[in-house]
Amino acid sequence: QVQLVESGGGLVQPGGSLRLSCAASGFIFSSYAMNWYRQAPGKERELVAGINSAGGVTNYADFVQGRFTISRDNAKNTVYLQMNSLKPEDTAVYYCNVNKRWGQGTQVTVSS
Repeated sequence: QVQLVESGGGLVQPGGSLRLSCAASGFIFSSYAMNWYRQAPGKERELVAGINSAGGVTNYADFVQGRFTISRDNAKNTVYLQMNSLKPEDTAVYYCNVNKRWGQGTQVTVSS
């Protein structure tokens, strides 16, 4: 079955960086576009970034443009989210997504 396991979250100061990873299994990873979403307390889940199956096409929400980078390694069945210049408003649970499947999420907290 499809499994998505996120890691890399944590507590970071404003202006800091984190790299999230999502290890995928149970499907042909290299055939599917992958996405990162996030959900802050009291808010709806929102798309952060997406990447096509080959990794050559990416898209970003306006609120992370220029600060976050999505990438993938099809040999490792893993998708990444490099987050730089983090802001308190980036605090949320970050989820990996493929089609209608979700990981368990990883908490990112940006605070001094």
